[in-house]
Amino acid sequence: MSRIVNSFFLSLLFVAGTISAQQGNDTSISYIFIGHCYQNGTLGKKIDYRVEALNKSPYEGIWLGGDVCSEAMLNYSTIQYIDSTFNLGNPETHWSLGNHDARVGNWEWYSEFTNRKTFYAYTSNKITRIIMNTNIVPYNCELLDSQYNMIKNVCDTVSDSRYLILIMHHGIWSGVPDLPPAFVYAQSDLKYWNSNCYDVNSTFVNSIYPMLVNVENRGVDVICILGDMGAGPKKFDQESVDGIRFLGCGLDNNSPEDNVLIFHLNKISYDLTYEFHNLDSLLLNN
Repeated sequence: MSRIVNSFFLSLLFVAGTISAQQGNDTSISYIFIGHCYQNGTLGKKIDYRVEALNKSPYEGIWLGGDVCSEAMLNYSTIQYIDSTFNLGNPETHWSLGNHDARVGNWEWYSEFTNRKTFYAYTSNKITRIIMNTNIVPYNCELLDSQYNMIKNVCDTVSDSRYLILIMHHGIWSGVPDLPPAFVYAQSDLKYWNSNCYDVNSTFVNSIYPMLVNVENRGVDVICILGDMGAGPKKFDQESVDGIRFLGCGLDNNSPEDNVLIFHLNKISYDLTYEFHNLDSLLLNN
């Protein structure tokens, strides 16, 4: 039985006021996931004004699902601005590059501000996070194979963590048992995405998903989160037949229906809960 509590049960907990970070409960810490948050019509240089205005202090960490600005790496001043908004050097800030972030290159700026590669693993509070760069393609085999080997090593060795969370931008989950095709909910459907250069059939479902199933079967709950959403469905929440949770959300054009994901971790039991939050409603509580 998964230890992850779905949004229905979590809402009951919020009514009871047992885990709300805003209420100052020092037994719980919170993380926020934000996807596809660029502001339209700003020449690639701005984040959704609501995300700018959002009080970020209640959150232990900010997890970015990509497309932070429409041209995040075009100008050095833009990534300086992104850093001023999200504190990229904070070890608990995680940014999975989207196509709007990565397509003009300058990935060295990412490493300069984060002190990390564009893909990496990080563990704290019994949560291991794998931050993926789904923009890497097989013509750059060295990087692609390095990312694959990193994922494989984490999956082979993770043991002390209660949760393994993969954060990515693109919809690469096509073919996962019980999940609809990615184009149903995501703005991308990279069904031919390859995880490595060893095998032309190394799609997510063929190469990475079996490793995640093994992790789940060892008693570590696995969650995958994507951020390339918002223009269509505002949120996605489904569990595969093997007990792995798949989540996604994103913003688009300042829609009043836009959602973010908020996770709460009990620091005593290390139980993790989550729910989708309407972004506009969070601003009312700033």
